[in-house]
Amino acid sequence: MNLTVRATGCSFVKEIGDMALWADVDQTTVDLLEEIWSTCGVLIFRRQALSEDELIAFASRFGALEAIVRQDWRSEKHPEVIRISNMRSEAGERIGGLGSSELAWHSDQSYMAQPATGALLYAVEMPPTGGQTYWANLRLAYDALPPDMKRQLDGTCAVFSYARRQAGYHEEKPLPDAVRRQTPDVVHPMVNVHPRTGEKSLYLDPSTTSGIVGMSDSEGQQLLDDLLAHATQAAFVYRHTWQIGDVVMWDNGFLLHRRDPFDGAHNRLLKRLTMRLSPERHIRPRTA
Repeated sequence: MNLTVRATGCSFVKEIGDMALWADVDQTTVDLLEEIWSTCGVLIFRRQALSEDELIAFASRFGALEAIVRQDWRSEKHPEVIRISNMRSEAGERIGGLGSSELAWHSDQSYMAQPATGALLYAVEMPPTGGQTYWANLRLAYDALPPDMKRQLDGTCAVFSYARRQAGYHEEKPLPDAVRRQTPDVVHPMVNVHPRTGEKSLYLDPSTTSGIVGMSDSEGQQLLDDLLAHATQAAFVYRHTWQIGDVVMWDNGFLLHRRDPFDGAHNRLLKRLTMRLSPERHIRPRTA
């Protein structure tokens, strides 16, 4: 398959052209995409038309797929497919989750002891305005930190809590006890090293981090606030305006993302898959 790689104006985002993701993708192409993805962070594919079976077939070439703990967000046919949607059924029941409000900066699965860091979103329905998604590069942010801050953060660990994240969802029900038991708090180092390049990257999640080990609540929160303000400067951020048929893949090992709100009177539906990426090519956050 003769794919093309196009610049987007953002150093860590590449648009991949001349690919039909519904077709059988050969291993040489998968290896090339992996090589690009593992170092840049975000890949965009335009004008795709995919069934859930085809989505699963493509995504699974990059790693084992995860089934989300939230059964109310899953596709009826495939537990690996998550519906990100504000839509409702004829009976008034929600189709998927996360509604139409703003979603704050976060990293998927940071609340897990062994996060699966690969993620894919496929745009099925989009509102006419709003709902843009942003990614912030934590490797670039780490590089730009003062030397004394780098020394402070190396070896520092943070506590990540799914209950804290869930409390920030404005349109969701309280966290069920069964889900709470499956997602106890975990501790991860705040700095990771890329296995291929040796480059260091921050690992933080402001919507999920409940504290920093060895710091008081106020000290820890101030450090997190300072790091978030630093990491989400325009120089480290890419803004994506969705088109129907877009597929975007990213690496949660060194990227944060967030979403703008949109008018809930308009339908918005994306399908998401989560992949367990190779630790030989991608950062895998450790449990401290």
